[in-house]
Amino acid sequence: MGLFSSLADKLGNVFAKITSRGKLTEGDIKQAMREIRIALLEADVNYAVVKDFVARVSEKAVGEQVLKSLTPGQQVVKIVNDELIELMGATNSKLEVSSKPPTVIMMCGLQGAGKTTFCGKLGSYLTKQGKKPMFAACDVYRPAAINQLQVVGKKVNIPVFEQGTGNPVKIAARAVDEAIKLGYDTVIIDTAGRLHINEELMNELKEIKQKTAPTEILLTVDAMTGQDAVNVAKTFNDELDITGVILTKLDGDTRGGAALSIRAVTGKPIKFCGTGEKSGDIEPFYPDRMASRILGMGDVLTLIEKAQEAVSEEELKKMEKRMRENKFTLEDFLTQFKSLAKMGDINDVVAMIPGMSKANVDSKQIDERIGKYKSIILSMTPYERSHPEIIKSSRRKRIAAGSGTSVQEVNALLKQYDQTREMMKAASSGKMPQMQQKVIRQKRRFR
Repeated sequence: MGLFSSLADKLGNVFAKITSRGKLTEGDIKQAMREIRIALLEADVNYAVVKDFVARVSEKAVGEQVLKSLTPGQQVVKIVNDELIELMGATNSKLEVSSKPPTVIMMCGLQGAGKTTFCGKLGSYLTKQGKKPMFAACDVYRPAAINQLQVVGKKVNIPVFEQGTGNPVKIAARAVDEAIKLGYDTVIIDTAGRLHINEELMNELKEIKQKTAPTEILLTVDAMTGQDAVNVAKTFNDELDITGVILTKLDGDTRGGAALSIRAVTGKPIKFCGTGEKSGDIEPFYPDRMASRILGMGDVLTLIEKAQEAVSEEELKKMEKRMRENKFTLEDFLTQFKSLAKMGDINDVVAMIPGMSKANVDSKQIDERIGKYKSIILSMTPYERSHPEIIKSSRRKRIAAGSGTSVQEVNALLKQYDQTREMMKAASSGKMPQMQQKVIRQKRRFR
């Protein structure tokens, strides 16, 4: 199970009914709208948001143009898709950058939402964008909060400005001064969370806002808390006038209510989502891509971007050259396994492929197999990796013993390698679409 899987399944069933019919009546559409309404409410989408959404879709779906079209079911799916995109904010909302450095990003949220962890993800993301960020430790109440931020900072190689458990407002202001002095162009302020919203917390956050004049005030909310997340977002927005929302824990079996409600309730965009535990598990929030995933249509653009991060353009060119020359070796095969591991959870990757959103792959089993395959290849000599054809029975036994695997597993790897090489040979001779060239073109296009 994964991102919006339950909602995607239910909407998929509704659409399967209406797209299988040549004609639709108003009654058919009303029935479909009832089912969509129930699916959204069960996904914990805000009641008022559901009511408005279904009303807008219904109004467009019962129009003469839809009912009399050749593919009325597909037209309804398109209307739902368009309205979902509109509901979540129409376009990707980028981080604002201050005209006079440093850009101050104030992170806020309740305890347990993953705020400090997300500071690390955001810092890592900005570093890859060529920025020079610094963290400011302003959670002076929670035991070990400062230490947690230091651990996070060390992992992503970003310095932490801290002055112990002093006045958080003064610490935040001094951090900005320090960033100016040392040439850091971004300050990410990790503010204190609370178990519940209270006046004391809000007053402190307002003071930090007043002293540091942040360009962005980002609220971190736990996507798995559904309507609670929306209520928290509304309160923080009313008090602080936030600039955007970060949804964490979108990698779990999330019902999706928060993602679909927050923009409508607060008027503020979702800017990023957290999709795992690692520092690289951060995605800019694209409403159109999210709608596509919810409707089970995949998310090719995010998949391409993940591939770009995992494999450099230079590596792709090298791979393409080796394919053309039919020199794809086990060393190249090992590189592919390493790249796949960098792309994140295999279920999330598979769900981004159009038509594969309902596939439930045993990611643990695949991770184990990839781990074994890597061990097998690393147990070979460099010559064997370059000339797999010499790996006969005695060598296979030695490689199996050296990698802690069985001869059968060595055979399975070599068989998969042969199949991959044949597929790549076909691709390089023009018999299959050349995926490497496609990704390079996409990479240039999305710069």
